[in-house]
Amino acid sequence: MTDASDPLLTLPESLRDAFKEPLGPVTTDISALLEAVDETRERHGSPAERSPRLIAVGDVVTYHLREAGRAPDAALVDGKTEREAVREEIETALAATEERRIAVENPAAGLSRALLDALSEALAADESVTIEVTGEEDLAALPAMLAAPLGSTVVYGQPGEGMVRVAVTPETRRRARELFEGLAGDTATAYEVLGIDPDETAGDDSAGSE
Repeated sequence: MTDASDPLLTLPESLRDAFKEPLGPVTTDISALLEAVDETRERHGSPAERSPRLIAVGDVVTYHLREAGRAPDAALVDGKTEREAVREEIETALAATEERRIAVENPAAGLSRALLDALSEALAADESVTIEVTGEEDLAALPAMLAAPLGSTVVYGQPGEGMVRVAVTPETRRRARELFEGLAGDTATAYEVLGIDPDETAGDDSAGSE
């Protein structure tokens, strides 16, 4: 039987350059980012789906959002930034929060069933959830873009540049689907674990992606 921490999907060498490109605008201005989060919620939220969520992928991004007074609805942290341990002040601040926590294992350049399960659970929760990853959460923004309700925002770090903000719209979902299905492994099971129908990511993009 496959262990839940084994990679269900992995990033092939041929796609590594594509994944280095930011999937949305990059900023270092947290106030402007949060204004855009609220605008995305109002503009793209759908009554047919759950309320939009704010998802943070990475310790530094999660820290900056919390310091700005906006706790992510779902945060994925692994204790590292650019593969080095985060500063002690960030580690201490994130450890001091009291939200629900889920511990998972996830390999670098891969997505485990455990991480996808935890992400699905966090997005469905009514309270903030932090997913504590042993390993790396470097690909987690992609399934977050697919599974989060329309109008949500996924924020992750771009090494040496700042924070990438991805508004979850039909258009960005389709782009995420293209990349997700380029990963090697059992994509059908990954969709099932996330609890989403991949065909629903191919809807009308008339609202645009900002």
